[in-house]
Amino acid sequence: MKATVAIQVLPATLDSSETVRIVDEVIAYIASSGLHYHVGPLETTIEGDDYEQLMEIVNNCQLIALRAGCDKVSAYVKIICRSEGDILSIDEKIGKYQ
Repeated sequence: MKATVAIQVLPATLDSSETVRIVDEVIAYIASSGLHYHVGPLETTIEGDDYEQLMEIVNNCQLIALRAGCDKVSAYVKIICRSEGDILSIDEKIGKYQ
């Protein structure tokens, strides 16, 4: 099942540089997945053909933030999926603006 997931990870920290450090660790994990992704100012969008893999990444993003040093993390997730056929890709949605 093809899907696109947008995730915003918000670690609870007292220092903005610490927030950035933790979010950078989450983004590095997403990059290591090998899936196509796009980092935006408020969320990171990931696309793939395996819905379960994307849900595992969403789950792990929160765990990575906690392991990176925050004691609380909020995550906001948007999911678009389709059982058959294509969905608009990240490039189709924003490529003309790049």
